[in-house]
Amino acid sequence: MKLPRRRFLHLAAGAAALPAMPRVASALDYPARPVRIIVGFPAGSSSDLTARLIGQWLSERLGQQFNIENRPGAGTNIATDTVVHATPDGYTLLWVTQTNAINVSLYDTLNFNFIRDIKPVASILRVAAVMSVTPSFPAKTVPEFIAYAKANPGKINYASPGVGSSVHVFGELFKMMAGVDLVVVHYRASFFPDLLGGQVQVTISPIPSSIDFIRAGKLRALAVTTAMRQKILPDVPTLGEFVPGYEATVWFGIGAPKNTPTELVDKLNREINAGLADPKTKQRLADLGGLPSPTTPTQFGNLIADETERWGKVIRAANIKAE
Repeated sequence: MKLPRRRFLHLAAGAAALPAMPRVASALDYPARPVRIIVGFPAGSSSDLTARLIGQWLSERLGQQFNIENRPGAGTNIATDTVVHATPDGYTLLWVTQTNAINVSLYDTLNFNFIRDIKPVASILRVAAVMSVTPSFPAKTVPEFIAYAKANPGKINYASPGVGSSVHVFGELFKMMAGVDLVVVHYRASFFPDLLGGQVQVTISPIPSSIDFIRAGKLRALAVTTAMRQKILPDVPTLGEFVPGYEATVWFGIGAPKNTPTELVDKLNREINAGLADPKTKQRLADLGGLPSPTTPTQFGNLIADETERWGKVIRAANIKAE
């Protein structure tokens, strides 16, 4: 019997959390040496900053260094491939993001099966995105933006940091749900200089990357992408208030090679969740514009499966192809 795709993803994610034999390490003496967290984004990115914060907590908590190793390139696939083929002993971990779930559908051929080959460890953070426009743009609200876009199809440029990025798929979802025609412009470097200059007019990007421009009046925030309004932008409505059902967040977590012993995964999960409950860590994460999202490994696996299914539908509907 052929299983529905969603059911398959959930089963695969759950299977990734099953115990592995033989056990190659004990939770009692783990970690006995430094641990690597492989991040598929460059230094200074939101992923890098958050990973370093969690790495510092784990280092102090467990008495060994949790070192951040940046391996950007190929849409995080280089970093993922590194961890997939690492020894499953808990000493090489992957910084997992929404990009990993998106890549399952974006790339026709990969050297790994993300759902099968990466074992969920812990969810860490959810970050809202914000739809923002240049101050000179005529629309001051989402309804005004939609009306203007429908009256001017194909004349509004939407800024994206790359094909298949979270910013890209957030925009494609908005286009489909709002019924508007926007021209997506991809950038290899930061798109903010062109957005601030008006060469592109709109984007839906994570709040941490946009907040300073919004506070300085260089960008106008129209809406946030979460179901609830955000404390960091309390007067900004949600997109769902105008486009019913629209919701999208960026999320971060940690994974490990598929055969990593379950007791090590459980230990890491407990320690990460303790960090997410620590007031100082919570405040530092809030300063990054994020909301701590502690889970069990199984719950994190379910999130990955759900997000893989959800963004796969958007990628197929929009016919997005990897470059």
